[in-house]
Amino acid sequence: NAEYMGTSDPAKMAHTSQVRIRKISEHLFPSASPEHYGPVPSLTSAEAQETMVLVERINNGTIAIVYLNRPKSLNALCDALVNQLSTTLEALQRDRQVRVVVLAGKGRAFAAGADIKEMDRSSFTDMLTNEKFDAIERAMSVLKKPLIGAVHGFALGGGCEVAMMCDIIIASEDAKFGQPEIKIGTIPGLGGTQRLTRAVGKSKAMEMVLTGEQISAQEALQFQLVSTVVPADKLMETATKMAEKIAALSKPVVAFAKDAVNGAYEMSLREGLRNEKRMFISTFALDDRKEGMTAFASKRKPIFRDQ
Repeated sequence: NAEYMGTSDPAKMAHTSQVRIRKISEHLFPSASPEHYGPVPSLTSAEAQETMVLVERINNGTIAIVYLNRPKSLNALCDALVNQLSTTLEALQRDRQVRVVVLAGKGRAFAAGADIKEMDRSSFTDMLTNEKFDAIERAMSVLKKPLIGAVHGFALGGGCEVAMMCDIIIASEDAKFGQPEIKIGTIPGLGGTQRLTRAVGKSKAMEMVLTGEQISAQEALQFQLVSTVVPADKLMETATKMAEKIAALSKPVVAFAKDAVNGAYEMSLREGLRNEKRMFISTFALDDRKEGMTAFASKRKPIFRDQ
């Protein structure tokens, strides 16, 4: 509208819209040198046994399934695993072919928390200067592509916090969520007190953080911590089917939608509404918006070209 664009002249409004769409696109899809757009390198069998993060590509490479791979330690988040996960997510963000990322755990758990034996050796100064938590926070916030958490078994402490960084959480019936840090003399340090409170409300978050008790998948669904609960043998199938649905849509519009929803957690209502309006109007500078509405009117499936 004229108030939003700052002018009532149609030509100037169109030009302003094009400029803003370019700026927003640059924010959502950061540029990188051409060599950075290649796929994440494939692992040899020997490397795969040693690495703590595995990547599997499906759906013609448009979906990347990232596995936490310390099954003997219930995928405890040691420094090496966190560093590898951060590096992997940053590479997937730069990869143009990947449209959706699914995060899961190998073995009997998603992630049972931090590596306590490793952390127990840390001093105050060590923790003050250790950037591993900052690194994973940055990597997951830089990831503009939808991130689906497929959670089974334990998602405790840091594992629960990593799950809550995902855009959508799908849980198996055997999943357990919790922030048990208080039982070992500390508190959540990767967003547990903040994201959990926003997800389940103050009272339930206080109960979980102050007692350290776990909740079941069904309780997590009841308190809106997860979006759906499925049988354990259907977890990955459900997550990948959801990823396929999202991957079939317009990439820039999906990024706009993700950014707008995330804004609800980081902005005031007025700021969030303004951000949503800006994103909504910006879609009208996209060919994909025109294709989507034309296809709907013609009763056919749209063919999105990410433009």
